[in-house]
Amino acid sequence: MRTSAVVTGALSLLLLVLVVAGWPPLLSFDRAVDEALHRHALAHPGLTRVNRVLSDWVWDPWTLRALAVAVVLALARYGHRRLALWVAGTVLAAAGVQQAMKALVGRERPVWRDPVDSASFAAFPSGHAMTATVVCGLLLWVFALVGREPWRGWGTVAGIAVVSVLGVGWTRIHLGVHWPSDVLAGWLTGWCCVAVAIVTYRRSLVVRPLPGPERDHGGAGT
Repeated sequence: MRTSAVVTGALSLLLLVLVVAGWPPLLSFDRAVDEALHRHALAHPGLTRVNRVLSDWVWDPWTLRALAVAVVLALARYGHRRLALWVAGTVLAAAGVQQAMKALVGRERPVWRDPVDSASFAAFPSGHAMTATVVCGLLLWVFALVGREPWRGWGTVAGIAVVSVLGVGWTRIHLGVHWPSDVLAGWLTGWCCVAVAIVTYRRSLVVRPLPGPERDHGGAGT
């Protein structure tokens, strides 16, 4: 997991540098993909409406953060206090990293004469993609730690998480409110946050294990 954190962090930083530097091949790729999908969005209004509902309601960052809050409360209620703290702290830290990157890069969103959706704030990285990656990644981690084995519902939960992370990225590009590199940066930076959370949590158990339910996580996290 440490390697995953380093690799995704490095790739996210590289992508940030390329965007800030205005690397022509990346900008050309972003523009070509967005233009093609914008034409598709205009030609298929029904699909576009579905994507708006998914993007603005189902996979909205605040919807996912509310889900994370519910999980944190459930963990705290059943005695997993340290894990609850880690999940809450990671979601908050990721939101801070996201806003800092947006302010640092200040990238403009795509502009269309005939937009199908709108969005505010800077484009890089995609807040929707990053939040979905962080929340879904944390939820899978939590299920792996505290879930009962074998659990038949694991495949369903994992499938929903993957579809949500990939799906929200698709909707943001299809709706013309993000460049593809914005979404890729959201995925990379989001997973880096999850990986760092997992690594630091494991270290916290080694340094100062807690009695009760928390102690069981040491074996699951190694």
